[in-house]
Amino acid sequence: MNDRNEAERGARWGTAVWTAGTAALIAALPWAASGRLPDRLATHWSAGRTAPDSSMPLWAASLFPALMWLVLAAAVTLTLRQVGAAARTATRRWTTCALLSGGVLLCGAQASIIRANLDREDWHQADLPNVWIVAALVAAGAAGIVGWLVSAREQAATTDAVAARQEGPTIEVPADQRLVWFSRTANPWIQLGAAVTGLIAVGAVIALVSGIAAPGASWALLVPFALASIALTCCASVQARVSEQGLAVAFGPLGRPVRRWQAAEIESARAEYRTPAQAGGWGYRLSGLGTTVMLRGGECLVIRTRGKGKEFAVSVDDAERGAALLNSLNAPRPS
Repeated sequence: MNDRNEAERGARWGTAVWTAGTAALIAALPWAASGRLPDRLATHWSAGRTAPDSSMPLWAASLFPALMWLVLAAAVTLTLRQVGAAARTATRRWTTCALLSGGVLLCGAQASIIRANLDREDWHQADLPNVWIVAALVAAGAAGIVGWLVSAREQAATTDAVAARQEGPTIEVPADQRLVWFSRTANPWIQLGAAVTGLIAVGAVIALVSGIAAPGASWALLVPFALASIALTCCASVQARVSEQGLAVAFGPLGRPVRRWQAAEIESARAEYRTPAQAGGWGYRLSGLGTTVMLRGGECLVIRTRGKGKEFAVSVDDAERGAALLNSLNAPRPS
C-alpha cells in the first residue's frame, strides 16, 4: 500500500473513531448527571431572554444532540467523497477542521445545558449559560486550528514521501544533487487507544468544570487518561527522514518530539526484519537490540552510532533505500 492510500485509510479510521466517540460522549453526559437534573431539561433560550423557553425530557436531551452530530459528521464526510481526487487533499483539511470544531462545539453545548439545569428542581429555573457558550466557541475554534495544522502536516509528509519514492533506488549521489528520503508508519490500534483515552479525559474535564462529578473523582480520571492519551498519540505514528544533515525521526501527528542524528554520528545503517516480540512489545521499546520504535512487525531502518555503538531502529517502509542513502552520506562523492 502506498503512502497516499495509507494516509487515506488512516483518515477514514480517525474520522470513524472521532465520530462514534463524540456521539457517545454527547449522549452519555446527561445520564452521568441524571440524579441532579430535573425531569425535563431546559434546552433553549431566546435572544434577549435569561429564562428558558423550551425543554426536553432527559432521553431526548441525550439523543437529539448526538443525532445532530452524526448527521453533521455524515454530511461532511459525504462532501469529501463527492469531490475529485485532485481536490480531495485540500478538502480534507476543511473536513478535519469541521469535524474537530463541530464535535467540540456540540460537546460544549451539551455541557452548557447540563450545567444550566444542574441541581434545579424545575427546568424554568435554569440560567442562561453565557460563559459556557463563549468557552465552547473558543474551544471549537482552537480545535479547528489544531485540525488544520495536523492535516497540513500530514499532507506535506505524504507529498514528501511520494516524491522521495519516485527518485529511484540511487545510492551514488552526485555532488550537485540534493539527497532526500522519507517514510512514515502509523499503528491504527495505538491511535484507537489514544482516541479512547482522550475522550475519557475530555469527559473528565467536562465533569470537573460543570460540577457533574466530585472533583476528586474527576481528577482521578483526568490525569492518568490525559497522560495516557498524550503518550499513545506520540507513539502511534512515526516519520523518518534522511537528508544531507543526517536522520530525523519525528513522533506523533505534529512531528514532535524529534530525535536527530548528524551524518557524522552514524557509523552504519541497514534494513532488518524485526517483530514486536523481539523488540519487547509495541511503541518505544528498550531491549537487548537497543532502542526500537515498533509500530508494526517487519522491515526496520536500523542505525549504529559511532563511539559506543548503540543501535536505534524504527519500523518504516522502504528501509533498505533509506539505509543505503544514509550510508552514502559518509561515502566519497563522485567529482
